[in-house]
Amino acid sequence: MNAVEIQNVSQRYGRMTVLENLNLNLGEGEVLGLFGHNGAGKTTSMKLILGLLNPTEGQVSVLGRKPNDAAVRRQLGYLPENVTFYPQLSGRETLRHFARLKGAPAQQVDELLEQVGLASAAGRRVKTYSKGMRQRLGLAQALLGEPRLLLLDEPTVGLDPMATQDLYSLIDRLRQKGTSIIICSHVLPGVEAHIGRAAILANGRLQAVGSLAHLREEAALPVHIRVTGLGEPELWLQRLHNEGHAARARGDNAIEIDAVNGHKLALLRQVLGDGAIGDIEIQQPSLEDLYRYYMDRPTGASAVVGVSS
Repeated sequence: MNAVEIQNVSQRYGRMTVLENLNLNLGEGEVLGLFGHNGAGKTTSMKLILGLLNPTEGQVSVLGRKPNDAAVRRQLGYLPENVTFYPQLSGRETLRHFARLKGAPAQQVDELLEQVGLASAAGRRVKTYSKGMRQRLGLAQALLGEPRLLLLDEPTVGLDPMATQDLYSLIDRLRQKGTSIIICSHVLPGVEAHIGRAAILANGRLQAVGSLAHLREEAALPVHIRVTGLGEPELWLQRLHNEGHAARARGDNAIEIDAVNGHKLALLRQVLGDGAIGDIEIQQPSLEDLYRYYMDRPTGASAVVGVSS
């Protein structure tokens, strides 16, 4: 059973269509990155999964039931982009309040405060918390009750680099335990290593969905091969250009070659066969490159349909 099934869903407000014929699923224990520009339909998709909206057309199933089912809601965790708490309550009081609402064990409160790095500030009023501290408190709130499905909307907003790294380490651990997770984020480099699949929305339409390997194959973007320590980089450039390869100088005694259409291995053999090099770096198209490619595709181009991992 998939944790989430969205089938032929359209969402309209009067004449405005915010989602059009969306088909998307989330497997058990899978982490899905949901990406798109502001107004692409990400938040609407989240609200449909949370049962806060009913689709104009189509069906949404969460953990095998309707999203607004009380049994489903007890198994959901949600971190909104902008978290708001009662400013006069302490962090511990806030989490105890949400634990009572959710029916979560009281002992989880201090455990989660420790887990998100707020143990030393648990007794302080929330109004004294920084943006990053409130974000971490919001994450602790979302984890109450050990949810089977976790929805994170811009979870790294306000977090410093160390806290961001801790967040993604936590996401990795939750995935290993079987939690299904959807992450909406504009910070693509950070999230790339922690998702199983990416779904890209634009103007309410799904542009692409699949693993990064699948999307790279579909997009056929060049792989960049950076070669350093060359004795005569100008001769290398001339030779590569004569053979029809795109290549350019990159600093002292270094060149960068674009490997396209399955030429990566042949180029590597050619470079390694010369012997007079210092080092080689291979840069696959990043999630940011893929996002730009699919967002720039002409409207109406067929979307990639991936399978749950």
